[in-house]
Amino acid sequence: MSLIDNLIQEGWLKTPRIIDAFRKIKRVDFLPEDMKDLAEVNEALPIGFGQTISQPLVVAFMLEQLQPQPEDKILDVGSGSGWTTALLAEIVSQKGKVIAIDRIPELVEFGKNNVAKYNFMEKGTVEFICVDGSKGYPQYASRPELAEGFDKILASASAEKLPGAWKEQLKIGGKIVTPIGASIWLFVKKSAAEFEETEYPGFVFVPLIEK
Repeated sequence: MSLIDNLIQEGWLKTPRIIDAFRKIKRVDFLPEDMKDLAEVNEALPIGFGQTISQPLVVAFMLEQLQPQPEDKILDVGSGSGWTTALLAEIVSQKGKVIAIDRIPELVEFGKNNVAKYNFMEKGTVEFICVDGSKGYPQYASRPELAEGFDKILASASAEKLPGAWKEQLKIGGKIVTPIGASIWLFVKKSAAEFEETEYPGFVFVPLIEK
């Protein structure tokens, strides 16, 4: 049985559009050459610079909590290999947008080259930016399509607490899915100052590094 079929059978993958994205966006395309034979292994794998491509089970769980929709504007923090960026881009379609940010220039290039295999940047669906992820994307307000904030924020590195910049840059009604410590948290923005929080303990991530 394939990795994706296993994730479906075990209940990690449930939503048809997320399953379709997992089937279309091949994990092997986002791995270093010496790791490509491990693409079907349900483990986090090193991609250099002390970073990893996340475990498929964890990515599936986080996307199921995030529930990205067509036309969503999404901030992907700690984009790394570009795998989550491409999965999100496939789901949001041409009318949506994914801003992928990472603080390591070499990984921004690595992710960009991987995502380029799927033509998302030519379509204008994905942009890569090298910045400190804890600050989010401060320029969002100056861009008409992002002026109201992001619909969703996904982070793939563990913060000590939810960064204030992410709270500010999220639309009311929007969702953040991020690791904090050894848990995955879902935050839903109910008003400018109020967030509904749900904790899912028992996960391990690389730390979010602030410049």
